[in-house]
Amino acid sequence: MITRILTRYSRTSISVPTRSTASLIHLFPQPRVLPQACLRRTFAAKTTADEQVEELQELYATAKDEFEIACEETEKKTVYAADDRAAAQEELAKFKEAYEKAIKSADGEQIKNRIGSRVRELERAVEAMEEKAMED
Repeated sequence: MITRILTRYSRTSISVPTRSTASLIHLFPQPRVLPQACLRRTFAAKTTADEQVEELQELYATAKDEFEIACEETEKKTVYAADDRAAAQEELAKFKEAYEKAIKSADGEQIKNRIGSRVRELERAVEAMEEKAMED
């Protein structure tokens, strides 16, 4: 009903009476504006462990991509296989170095639980790839 009244007033040149405007304000109160500090507290902030895990996941993804490329080249026995294996080893070393540094931090145990299995998995895979390359 209020919408109909407002629509009628907006179609005509008659202005909305101040009395009904005041009553509309009470019917539809303005949302409460919270200070920025309150908003920051309501959402969980990223911890340093989360930030470190994200960095490690990026390094892991890069190392895994290099490993997969090296595996393909090694299986095909291409000219680039040795260089690709070296690149995979290098990326694995970067990943392991960052991981070792991260587990020495205050959140080390949490990082170890979240990323440790990926380090071991990739290490074993690269070792297996190297062994296969030596056999051929």
